[in-house]
Amino acid sequence: MQTSHRSRGSRARLHLHCDSCYSRRCRARVEVSVTCALVPCRLLCGAVFHLCKEEDHLLLCPNVRVPCLNAEYGCPVQLPRSSRGAHLQVCPASVVCCSMEWLRLPTDDTNANGFKALQENVMKERSTRDDALDVAMALVDQSDLYTRLKMKPLYPEHMEQEEEEEEEMKEEFKEEIAVGGLGVQDQNPSEGLPVSSPCDSNAAEETVHSSAAQASGINTEKHNLFEMMFSMEKGACAVAQENLGNPKQKQKPSAEGGSQGGTDREKTDNDCAKQKNTEADGSAAARSRPPPDTSKTGLAPWQEGVLERLGQELTPQEYNMYMAHHGRMLLTFQKIDACTPRERDFVYGSLEPIPVQTLRSFKVPVSYRYRRRVYLHETAERVQTEQRAVDTSDLGASEEDWFSDEAEATLLGYAEMAVIGHKISETKAADGLYVDVGTQTHSFRTAPFKQKTTLAEVLGDRPPRLLLQLQTESVNSRNNRTSCAFTFLCGHTFHRREFATHFRNVHSDIQMCLSDWFEQRCPLAYLGCTYRQSRFHPSTQKATVTYNQQLKCLNLRPDVLPSLDSSAAQRRSKSQAGDGEDWLSPLPYEVLCHIASFLDSLSLSQLALVSCLMRQVCSSLLRERGMVTLRWERTNASHGGAKWRSRPVWEFSHLFSTVDSWYLADIPHISAHLKVCPYYQKTERGEPVPLPFLIEKQEKSLKNPSLLNHFTGR
Repeated sequence: MQTSHRSRGSRARLHLHCDSCYSRRCRARVEVSVTCALVPCRLLCGAVFHLCKEEDHLLLCPNVRVPCLNAEYGCPVQLPRSSRGAHLQVCPASVVCCSMEWLRLPTDDTNANGFKALQENVMKERSTRDDALDVAMALVDQSDLYTRLKMKPLYPEHMEQEEEEEEEMKEEFKEEIAVGGLGVQDQNPSEGLPVSSPCDSNAAEETVHSSAAQASGINTEKHNLFEMMFSMEKGACAVAQENLGNPKQKQKPSAEGGSQGGTDREKTDNDCAKQKNTEADGSAAARSRPPPDTSKTGLAPWQEGVLERLGQELTPQEYNMYMAHHGRMLLTFQKIDACTPRERDFVYGSLEPIPVQTLRSFKVPVSYRYRRRVYLHETAERVQTEQRAVDTSDLGASEEDWFSDEAEATLLGYAEMAVIGHKISETKAADGLYVDVGTQTHSFRTAPFKQKTTLAEVLGDRPPRLLLQLQTESVNSRNNRTSCAFTFLCGHTFHRREFATHFRNVHSDIQMCLSDWFEQRCPLAYLGCTYRQSRFHPSTQKATVTYNQQLKCLNLRPDVLPSLDSSAAQRRSKSQAGDGEDWLSPLPYEVLCHIASFLDSLSLSQLALVSCLMRQVCSSLLRERGMVTLRWERTNASHGGAKWRSRPVWEFSHLFSTVDSWYLADIPHISAHLKVCPYYQKTERGEPVPLPFLIEKQEKSLKNPSLLNHFTGR
């Protein structure tokens, strides 16, 4: 918009000849207010134009230095206009957020071949050995899940009651304001209001406001809100008074309507004149007389016969609009029924009444014709049960077993919502007559909970337990992030040129192929064996893939020779015993910058945390290797409000070195481990054992003997 305004302003100052001249070889004579001389572009772009068009040319010149297209997102680069397209490929503000999602469900205790024993043994050995990739990623997903799971949707009965009472009081207060306030309920709003006429509508409104302001016990704000709510009723009352003599005026022809309208206007003028003449004489008598009764003429929801008057005076469209806006008020004042009465119900009105004591004592009426349908959950094939009064002592459980585990119960409840679509204790209708009432009660030691309590706050500092599966699943249309609580998002931010490498190496090569391919476990892992081995390493160098639980990302750790590793450990111990200075800091600054240029983005982000010197070294590579993003922060104002402001933040992404191909590691086969696996039990037999196929064949031949078997004896 600024460009267009500027071009219009410059075009208005063009000369008469220059306005329509686009020739590079114009030979018109220079004259005042007619034409000017031809000049080339001073930025050497090759354009030739009249001198008065120089300002317009700067808006299109490819050699003019302009800010980057992502300047609002933090890019500080100033470059020629012709280079902005190529700059987007290396622009530090051109970032992409990874939207890769995966599904990780809770462990199934009913599965005999599950990995519950493996998970328990892995959690016991965490202190002695590093976590495997699948275990580390599952623990991070579990901690993220605990911070997102709320306790209130599953256990509303275990919430604190104080906050609920406050919320109920606030809702009741809002409903009172919507109805008209406490002061309006004490008296009839239609009493004490003068009858309005077409000629005195303004005066009547002033009288209403003055009487409402002077009345005792009525809040002015609530009174104004009341008047705003029933403004439609006031207009309807005015229309009803105008058409009181002939309510079917709208159905007459246009000619009759015009003549009748003229007659009504004359009558109205005469009535107004008479009313003005008699006001001065009978003012004292009017004050002494009681106010007229308007309870049977208005269209307010609390007035008698309002539905009959609405059907006579309003069109069907206006009647439906009135019912849509004031149906709740009509229910409150008992002008309409909330449900169809029995005598007017043509479907169930003739059924004999049956007292319903409990749900299971309900019997189908004899006069009701019902055709049974076939459902997946057939009620006739259920296990026969009997009703018996039992107590907690009959269960044979101790008092310690009464309390449920918060983590297991919450994960099970949300898993039911994700798989079945509803909570465990939700009522389910099998058909028109049968209803399954589900009840599920829990007793927790930490109850009651606050309204916004999460599962992570409930668990606190308890020792971690792995309750999610080690294997991940792909997200489908049913279990997505909006409908399933067990969907997880990558969420890391990368430069646009780094995103393809991240998705290929992290998600495609490692995460989706982790179980039994990238990292192989013992075949008897379901029994509790924790042995594992990594089968692949990068083609460029030997390195081990590890997982950083703090940063929630994968990284490559090079395999160092034992001799170099021991010498580095000795230097590290000496530096810790001395002044704490590492052996890289004494190197020149230029050498450190050259060494840092060979590191990947993840290594640079970690090197910047070592010391102030290393931070300066890494900051010199931010413009070339880093990226800039907007970080929103909430600031509290002096008057008590809050504002959100953004500021640019420079950082390195969490991307390790690019791996173009993977090689198989030089490790023994997994079968070599089975020879020493403690969970592998051999069964040695000295006698021959028939195969299952032979046993089935012999049994089949005995059941169906043939003539050949009869003579041969086989």
